[in-house]
Amino acid sequence: MYAPPVYPCACGAPVAPPLMRGAPVEPITHRTWTDEWVTVRCGECGRQDQWPQPELGCPCGTVLRVPVRPVTAAASPPRSLAPGGPAGTVTGRRDPAATGRTETPGTVPGAGPEAAGAADTPGAGAPLGSDATPSTTGLSTVGAAAPYPQPPAVVRPSFNPVTIRTARDVVTAAALYLRWLGFREVVQPEERRSSMTPAVELRGPGLVAQVDPTTRPVPLRAVECLWLEGLASSSAAVYFSLAGYEDRSRARADGVGLPLFVMDLTGTPQPVNTPADDLLARGA
Repeated sequence: MYAPPVYPCACGAPVAPPLMRGAPVEPITHRTWTDEWVTVRCGECGRQDQWPQPELGCPCGTVLRVPVRPVTAAASPPRSLAPGGPAGTVTGRRDPAATGRTETPGTVPGAGPEAAGAADTPGAGAPLGSDATPSTTGLSTVGAAAPYPQPPAVVRPSFNPVTIRTARDVVTAAALYLRWLGFREVVQPEERRSSMTPAVELRGPGLVAQVDPTTRPVPLRAVECLWLEGLASSSAAVYFSLAGYEDRSRARADGVGLPLFVMDLTGTPQPVNTPADDLLARGA
């Protein structure tokens, strides 16, 4: 029996694309970027991310695309939003499809007109149609009452940078920075896995990093390859660059949660996106 691959959500929960039972599979004759990825909601935190489209290889050589149930507004709320309550409920929040309004998180339903009136917002909680999707409404289906928890700040000594004069200094500074963040046994592998990018690879237990010491912005392909390599090895992936990143590279890294750092000439990496800020705050 076919089982879809499982991927790690940013919250740490395993996420598997929900298959459409009984739907016919489709042979893949032409590949496009849109068809290669599907949007999947995490059942624990409600986060929506794009993951590889499930596929199945036939003994005859044909590759089959397995249909996945699309994310819709009718999906149940994440379980992690209801500590102490039954699974599938959100504490302090009524079902908008049943009541037509959203209460402020933490208020007790029926606590009085003052509490209810403070929670009402004109137009808030209007029920969506059963066929409403992010593509038809232009709105995210993740509940606004479920902000991602901010990572706790980690107290650590000041980072001692290495002044960058050569390409080797860039790699050294990145390795020292990763160790300062808490990654252990960060080394440069003897064998290079890929010659398609000028970046230098750094590895450690649960870590794969790329350091680009060139004067060209990092292209989209390099960011995607590092992200997929991290998924394949169940490791945290981090990118360092001396010249920054292309706009498409930054957008893709933001979408998949890949930390990006840019190196200044003092040898101190600077975070350039939110995942990098989070990694700097919480450490390894």
